[in-house]
Amino acid sequence: MSTHAPEDPLSRERAHLRESRAALRAMREDVENLDIKDVTANWVNAAVLQRQIDDRVKALADLSHTPLFFGRLDYLHAPGAEVAEGAEGEQFYIGRRHVHDAEGDPMVIDWRAPVSQPFYRASRKDPQDIGLRRRFGYTGGELTAYEDEHLTDPAEAATTSKLLQAEIERPRVGPMRDIVATIQPEQDEIVRSGLSGSVCVQGGPGTGKTAVGLHRVAYLLYAHRERLARTGTLVIGPNASFLHYIEQVLPALGELEVKQATVDDLVAHVEVRGADEAAAAVVKGDARMAEVLRRAVRSHVTLPTEPLVVVRGSRRWRIPAYELEEIVRELQARDIRYGAARDALPQRIAHAVLVRMEQAGEAPDDRVQDAVARNAAVKAAVKELWPPVDPAKLVLRLLSDADFLAAHAEGVLTPDEQKTILWAKPARSVKGAKWSAADAVLIDEANDLVARTHSLGHVVVDEAQDLSPMQYRAVGRRCSTGSATVLGDLAQGTTPWATASWDEALRHLGKADAVVEELTAGFRVPREVIAYASRLLPSISPGLAPVESVRETPGSLAVRASDPAELDADVLAACREALEHEGSIGLIAADARIPVLAGALTAAGLAFLDPGEETTAASRLTLVPASLAKGLEYDYVVLDEPSAVVDGEPDERTGLRRLYVALTRAVSGLTVCHASALPEQLA
Repeated sequence: MSTHAPEDPLSRERAHLRESRAALRAMREDVENLDIKDVTANWVNAAVLQRQIDDRVKALADLSHTPLFFGRLDYLHAPGAEVAEGAEGEQFYIGRRHVHDAEGDPMVIDWRAPVSQPFYRASRKDPQDIGLRRRFGYTGGELTAYEDEHLTDPAEAATTSKLLQAEIERPRVGPMRDIVATIQPEQDEIVRSGLSGSVCVQGGPGTGKTAVGLHRVAYLLYAHRERLARTGTLVIGPNASFLHYIEQVLPALGELEVKQATVDDLVAHVEVRGADEAAAAVVKGDARMAEVLRRAVRSHVTLPTEPLVVVRGSRRWRIPAYELEEIVRELQARDIRYGAARDALPQRIAHAVLVRMEQAGEAPDDRVQDAVARNAAVKAAVKELWPPVDPAKLVLRLLSDADFLAAHAEGVLTPDEQKTILWAKPARSVKGAKWSAADAVLIDEANDLVARTHSLGHVVVDEAQDLSPMQYRAVGRRCSTGSATVLGDLAQGTTPWATASWDEALRHLGKADAVVEELTAGFRVPREVIAYASRLLPSISPGLAPVESVRETPGSLAVRASDPAELDADVLAACREALEHEGSIGLIAADARIPVLAGALTAAGLAFLDPGEETTAASRLTLVPASLAKGLEYDYVVLDEPSAVVDGEPDERTGLRRLYVALTRAVSGLTVCHASALPEQLA
C-alpha cells in the first residue's frame, strides 16, 4: 500500500473526491432548479416530466458513507484513438455513477462504461493499455488509503490487493450492498454479457452469483436504457426476506425502476390459504400438468351440428354447419390462445356472411362486418361453440372432478398421480377453495392458455434451483420475448421438486439456448468453512465442483459438542462471543427449534431480529429459521444442532442440502453447536 509521497498524492485524491462531490451536488441542483412551466402542453405532460425529474434527483443522491469513486485507471494512450508514438493517455476515476464538472468534462466515470472495463479485466498478461490501476480505501465516506498496480512494469511483482481483500471482508450490517468495487474478471464477463442472450449462473456459496445477477441488471439498464424502459425488468427472489435483503443494491447504483417479486407474487390470481403434501406438490409442479391444462381448456370447444341463420333487415343469410365446422377447425389448428381464437370467431363468421352478401350483389364494408359480428345469432353461436373459460374455475374442476381430470390426464398422469392431486373435500367455489401455492401456478398456466401473459425485456430469477418445472414456465412467460438471467446452486436445492440439471430447467423456462456459466471461486465464505460444508457435496450433489475459496481465515470454524441440558446455554454463549466482533450475527436453527431459542434469547436479555428486518449497529443478532436462510449472509453465524436441521426435512438428501445452506452463510466465522451426533457426512 502506498504511503504519503513528498507531493502527497493522497491529498490530491482527497481533493478530487471533494471536487467530485461538489460537482455531483451541482448536477443535482441543476435538475432541482429546472423550470418546466413553459415546456409542457398540459398537466399530464407536466406530471410525467416532474416524475422523471424527481427520479433523476433521487438517482443523483450523494450517499455520504458510500465511496463516490473506488478506482482510477491511467491509460497509456487515449482510449479509442490510434496508438501513436508519444500519445499521452488519460486518467479516469471509476465509480458508481457518472459525474461531470460545469464544462461537461467527466470527473467520475460510471463503472458500466466501456472505458471502465479494464478496471476489472486488465492484468499483467493483458494490461489492455493500462499503465496504472489504483484502488482506494475508505473509512466511512473518507478516503484513507490507496494502492497501485503498475501493469506494464516488469520489475513490479504481482501481489494480492490488500484493499480488495479488505473490501470483500468488510463487516456487513444492514441490507446487502453492491460489489461494484470488487467484481472479478469471471464475474465481469457475465455482468457485461449482451441483452439478447439468456445466461444461467451456477455458483456455490460465496461466489457472488446474486450480486452478479443484480449488477447485470444495472449494466443492461445502462447499455439498453431506452429499450428496457419500454419493456421493463424484474428481479424474482425466493421470499420476501430475501428481497428485502437485496433491495438496496440497485438504488445504490442509481437504478430505481427495477421491480422485485416472488414467484408467488407473480401468480397471485387467487388467495393461497392451503398447503399440499409433498407428493401432491411434486405432481402439480410437473411440466406434464401443462398438457393436462391445455387439453382441459380446449375441451370447451364444440363442433356445430346446426346451420347458423343471420337476419339483417329483410334478408336472411344461412351459413351451413359444415362451413362453421371448417372455421372452428381452422382456428383450432392455428393453436393460438383460446381467448384470441374466441375473439376471432365472430369475425370469421361475419366474413362468411359478407361473402354471401357480395355474391348477392351487395357492397358491404368493414362496418357491416363488425355489425354482423355483433349480431345476436352470431354471439349465441360463439357462446355455444367457443364458450368463455375461467382459469380458476377450470383448475377447480380438474382438482375436484375425478372424471374430468381422468378425461384430460389420460396417458399423461398415472391413475395414482391423479388420485394424489384430487382434493379429498372438493370446494364449492373459487373463493371458498383452500388454494395452495402450486394450485396458483396451475391457474397462471391456464390463464396464459386463455390470454397471453405480458412479457418483460429482462428477468432475473435467483435461487432458481428450488423452482418446479411449472414455476419455471410461469417465469418464462414473463420473459417470452425478452431474456433471462438464472442464478442458483444445484447443491442448495431444498424442495422435493428441486432442479436436477440446468439444461432441463432452461428447457422449461423456454430458454434452452441459454449459456451456462459456472462460478467456482469463493470470495465470501472462508476456506475452512466452505471445505467443512463441502464434505456434504458427494451426498447432495455428486459431481458438482466444490467452491475454492480465495480467503484463508485461520480460526474461522469452531465445532463444539455440548451436553443436551447445556445446549441452549452454549448457543447463547456462542452468540455473545460473536457479538464481541464487528458486524452482523445470524443464529440459524431448525424451524422447530426457533421458539425455544427465541425464549432463551429473551430470558437472557439478548435482543434479536427476524429475517428481513434490517440490522443496525445497535441490533446485530438475527434469529433465522433454517428454511429462510438461503441467500442471506452474516459476518458470524452460530449454527444450532445440525442434526435437527436435517431431521426437519422430509428426506435425508433434502435435509443435508438444507444443512449445506446453513453452513455457508458466514462471511468471517462459523460456530457449530451440537448435542446430538453430527451427520456422518460431517464426521
